[in-house]
Amino acid sequence: MTLLETTLRVNGTSRRLEIDPRATLLDALRERLGLMGTKKGCDRGECGACTVHVNGRRVLSCMTLAAMHEGDEITTIEGLAREGTLHPVQQAFIEHDALQCGYCTSGQIMSAVACVREGHAGDEDEIREWMSGNLCRCGAYPNIVAAVAAAAQVMEQHAPI
Repeated sequence: MTLLETTLRVNGTSRRLEIDPRATLLDALRERLGLMGTKKGCDRGECGACTVHVNGRRVLSCMTLAAMHEGDEITTIEGLAREGTLHPVQQAFIEHDALQCGYCTSGQIMSAVACVREGHAGDEDEIREWMSGNLCRCGAYPNIVAAVAAAAQVMEQHAPI
């Protein structure tokens, strides 16, 4: 098998690596770069646990090839906090107890950040609709919706985060 040499820009840092051309972005992040925050849930694009941002848009990393993202800006859960300060969505998830087992949490947070940035956090129904691609087996949905709504208010009051 021939490996592909590529450079991925992840959380603001360019990382050169050799990957199987068939490797998903999820596998490259976890297995080649050691970024374990992005979770492998269903591996079919149905659960949202693997959600990351590519050029500011949410992407299911299990459904895209890593090689397709050379030159793109990839942000994982590890890249949200700034200088030791949690992102407002991360903080809201803690304050609203929006997690139980925690397995889906990174994908939920990444989708929530995008949901707010996209302007889809106007009310609880809209949040539920735009977060519907992220599944939580523990059923923490009411707390997740509350966390997204609270984070949206904080993010509206501050410069874009």
